[in-house]
Formats: sequence, C-alpha cells, structure tokens
Amino acid sequence: MDLQLAGHRVIVTAGANGIGRAIVEAFLAEGARVATCDIDEAGLESLPSGVIRHRVDVGDTKGLGDFIDTAIAGLGGLDCLVNNAGIAGPTARIEDIDLAAWEQCMNICLTSQFAACARAVPYLRKSDNPSIANLSSAAGRMGFCLRTPYSAAKWGVIGLTKSLAMELGPDDIRVNAILPGLVSGDRQRRVLEAKAQSRGCSVAEIEAEAFSFASIRHYVTPQQIADQILYLASDRGGTISGQAISICGDLKMLA
Repeated sequence: MDLQLAGHRVIVTAGANGIGRAIVEAFLAEGARVATCDIDEAGLESLPSGVIRHRVDVGDTKGLGDFIDTAIAGLGGLDCLVNNAGIAGPTARIEDIDLAAWEQCMNICLTSQFAACARAVPYLRKSDNPSIANLSSAAGRMGFCLRTPYSAAKWGVIGLTKSLAMELGPDDIRVNAILPGLVSGDRQRRVLEAKAQSRGCSVAEIEAEAFSFASIRHYVTPQQIADQILYLASDRGGTISGQAISICGDLKMLA
C-alpha cells in the first residue's frame, strides 16, 4: 500500500536499534525524510544513508531540544514526531528500588516525551499533515508486578497523549499512543531474564506465563509497530487521535 508519505519529514527518538530502527527504515521505504537520535553511536552509523543522525541522551532535555531544532532545520520542517525512546527500568520489589532508578525511568520514558513534544509542536503547526506517536506499553493500561517505575511512566504517556490530543486538536495535530505487548528482541529478552532472576525461576517459565495471558501467543515484531505508526502518520489516519492503540495479541494481564 502506498501511504503517500514521500517527502514526509519525520523525527524518531532512539532510532538506532529495535523498534526505533524499524520505524526509521519503514518511513524511509515510503520515501520520507528522517532524523533520529540515540546514545548508540555504532547503531547510528549503521543506519541507511540520508538519515540525519545525532548522538543524544534523551534524559538531557536541553540536548534533546537542541537535536530537535537541528533536525528540523535539516529536514526543512516537521510533519511527524515519534517518541520512541525508553528504558526497561528496574525489576524489583518497591522497597528495593532506588529512588534514582525510579527518576531515571520516569525521565527517559515520560519526561523526554513531554520535552520533545513541547519543542516540536510549534513546527508541527506549520505542517499540512501533522502527527505525534508516543510509545507507551501494555504496561500503560494494566499493572506490572515488580516493574512499578516502568508501568507508572507508561501510564503517564497515555495521560500525556490524551491531553495533547485535546489541546492540539484545533491545530489538526493528531496525537496517539502505541501500546506494544511482548516485542521480539534483545530488550524483551533482558526483561524476561531479570524477572526470572527476581522470582527464582527459569526464563522459559516466565515466557510461558507471559504468553498464557494473551489470545495470540507469539511475539509482536518491531515491523508491526512501525506499520501502525506509518498508517497513523498518513492521510488515512487523518481522524484518528487521542487513542491508546494496543499491539499486543490481546494481552489480558502482565505477569
């Protein structure tokens, strides 16, 4: 399907690997112009030519804001912001979670999205087809045992998304949240390993338990997430806003 995104100007945070890289490459395949940032310099360098790339820690809001300004100057404007950056945060009982770990998770998973939106919105108002996609999680609509910082941040992303959709609707800026479930890749593997270690069981047992709460019992792929975001950024998604869209195989809960 031709989504008619040729020339679309897109910023994706944390685009060097995993979900972010799939989003970058999907937009490029549609003929869009893309800028991204990441802390992984080697990953950035391995991206396809033509991508505007900068090493940025999104936890540094000044550095993030400077990147957005620079990227937009290079792109010649902005049509779509994808707030993809995030970390897993600690896996532990609440009394064992250090406050600094909580703050780091909230800063990268939530505050960076607020900061990026605040900097990008004045540019998006000048677009003929503006949109924002914020990565939340299945943990953003249900509790997640031993993952309180991550779950709290991802619930916050949905609140940010719905509030901005209302605020920016008069400017025709669409704002949606994407809620992946169990996504294939190294990050999900590390999460399962941490949960297994915390609970004193095997990774296979944790994985089997996680999938037992889903109707479709296999991993979500980064490409499937990218496909949804591209649709929302296209004219076909022109009246979709304020939504928390699950891509999770119908998860009933998180173990």
